[in-house]
Amino acid sequence: MEAPITTSAMEIRPPFGFGALVPLLKSHRVLVPEGKVPDALKTSNAIPLAISEIPRASRDYPIVFASGDGGKSFGVVALLGLKDNENLFITAEGGWRNDVYLPAYLRRYPFCMATVSRDGNVQEERLVCVERAMLDDKSGLPIETPEGQALSWWSERLHLLQEFEVDMLRTREMCDMLKKLGLLKPFAAQAVSARGEVLNLGGMYQADELRIADQKAEDLRTLIRKGILGRLYAHMISLDNLGRLLDMRK
Repeated sequence: MEAPITTSAMEIRPPFGFGALVPLLKSHRVLVPEGKVPDALKTSNAIPLAISEIPRASRDYPIVFASGDGGKSFGVVALLGLKDNENLFITAEGGWRNDVYLPAYLRRYPFCMATVSRDGNVQEERLVCVERAMLDDKSGLPIETPEGQALSWWSERLHLLQEFEVDMLRTREMCDMLKKLGLLKPFAAQAVSARGEVLNLGGMYQADELRIADQKAEDLRTLIRKGILGRLYAHMISLDNLGRLLDMRK
């Protein structure tokens, strides 16, 4: 990952997989190549998912919960490989396979809503940014007409960015609720390929089906009302795709 970029007293920290960022200006012209995958994501064995993506992504990827702080907080990720630096969904040409769901985390590239710090203090605001390497005054696409109207391609991309931010907030709220209710447990999985090859995996978290069944009626109603319960079962079913990843390895 690139180091944070500092502009005057502003520090912009890029999300994983993105290069150096700059705030997006109306005057910018941006290269938006379809299907481009940042180099860091070509060798990543996981990619973040938002809550609304879980049902669709569960058809193609194993979906697990991950924690970078020893279980204090969690996120949702789609597994892309079975070892470090392995992404089995990258084609020989360097793009993402076109026969599987493409996560919104990647669809928004080269744009993102980035965390901003001013004078060392993290701001609540999220700033629309673009990867600096994708700015090109000659070949890039303008984001507005000469009259100042947003072009349709940019309106669609901005809508995706905004929806993704809201969705990730809902994802964090879901994970916080699952932690509070004690519904996540660490697990080690065993992937078995169609050829009978076996690989053991660890360091992940999954929903605890027995604890779900023991929840109070009020908490279960909340899980259902917020759309969380169905997504937990989609996540559990998606773990069958671990064997699929093993089949994809060469």
